[in-house]
Amino acid sequence: MSQLPLEPIEKASVDELRALQLKRLRATLQHAYANSPVYRAKFDAAGVHPDDCRSLDDLAKFPFTTKADLRDNYPFGMFAVPRAQCARIHASSGTTGKPTVVGYTQRDIDTWATVVARSIRASGARAGDLVHVSYGYGLFTGGLGAHYGAEKLGLTVVPFGGGQTERQVQLIQDFRPDIIMVTPSYMLAIADEFQRLGLDPRESSLRIGIFGAEPWTNDMRQAIEQRMGIDAVDIYGLSEVMGPGVANECVETKDGPTIWEDHFYPEIIDPETGAVLPDGELGELVFTSLTKEALPIIRYRTRDLTRLLPGTARTMRRMEKITGRSDDMMIVRGVNVFPTQIEELILKQPALTAHYQCVLTREGPMDCLTVRVETRPGLDPKAAEAVAAARALQHDVKTFVGTSIDVQLQAEGGVERSQGKAKRVLDQRPR
Repeated sequence: MSQLPLEPIEKASVDELRALQLKRLRATLQHAYANSPVYRAKFDAAGVHPDDCRSLDDLAKFPFTTKADLRDNYPFGMFAVPRAQCARIHASSGTTGKPTVVGYTQRDIDTWATVVARSIRASGARAGDLVHVSYGYGLFTGGLGAHYGAEKLGLTVVPFGGGQTERQVQLIQDFRPDIIMVTPSYMLAIADEFQRLGLDPRESSLRIGIFGAEPWTNDMRQAIEQRMGIDAVDIYGLSEVMGPGVANECVETKDGPTIWEDHFYPEIIDPETGAVLPDGELGELVFTSLTKEALPIIRYRTRDLTRLLPGTARTMRRMEKITGRSDDMMIVRGVNVFPTQIEELILKQPALTAHYQCVLTREGPMDCLTVRVETRPGLDPKAAEAVAAARALQHDVKTFVGTSIDVQLQAEGGVERSQGKAKRVLDQRPR
């Protein structure tokens, strides 16, 4: 099967790319100011006007947008086109408050399909490939985002969605897809199901897994690749900025997602001060959309922690793989702890699996962190090997993360499986 050709912009010079970004940025700021009362009020309050943007560095003069802005203007108050001009509405799950609502014109849908198609091609797709989509369909952007992108690329789509894990495995066996698009934690549940049915997951037809919607480590990549016999690549996005397809790893390098900078302009800021940091420094990722019509997004604070790196497989910059969010960070006895730090250390123990959950409780004035983790299939949690692995995990977390933990070993199936985004942190501390 033939390789699919790159778009010219993927090979453009940095100067060409920056010129296009500035042109699109200025148009976006004008569009937001003219058509969104919320943005007009925000710009006026900050004392800035779209005409003040004469260079890409001038973007730093403009105010940030946060999830609170979207919630405060629920449902359609942030839109810059009349609702009747929207072809589609998506929304977040709203588990921590009102959902954030995003709208798309038909042109936005086409743009989104284009960046997802580009992402799938960067992952190593070839003409004629069959794509099994296990992201949830509906208001969540994952399923339909992946679906339209794969169709735009000219591939064949199996729109399965989440859940019914045994049936997923049956159809993977029957339809023989080349690519699966799913959360990394649910990929592990699918791998478990293969083995439960007496099948070797490495013998499946799958060649590529495109994984997103939750942070995951390079150790998790290695674990999935070894279990499934596939290339595991990272797709990045969030509904407020577009959905999946804001950035994607290139299969030839697997060195962090390449940001599709012709559509999304990235900045890294100090999460405390809001100051823009130079490329290469760790901070909070901020995005400005360059081509969105229905909901232009100006300097959106993602809460994802990463750094910007020079392009490798493409001219466009990469971001370091997201392994933490400022809002999933646990502070345990004064130490900042991310679930992915725990995951990395779990995966170094052959007796343990990547099915885990961090449980926060409080005893008196002290916060306590318990890590519930499954032993590998067939290994009794009371076995000497399992107990030794738990002790080693406690030692490693204390040494490398700097906090004490309790470890609760669970037999296979003892940690609740997610059929979408994994719930890694269970905070049971009294409010």
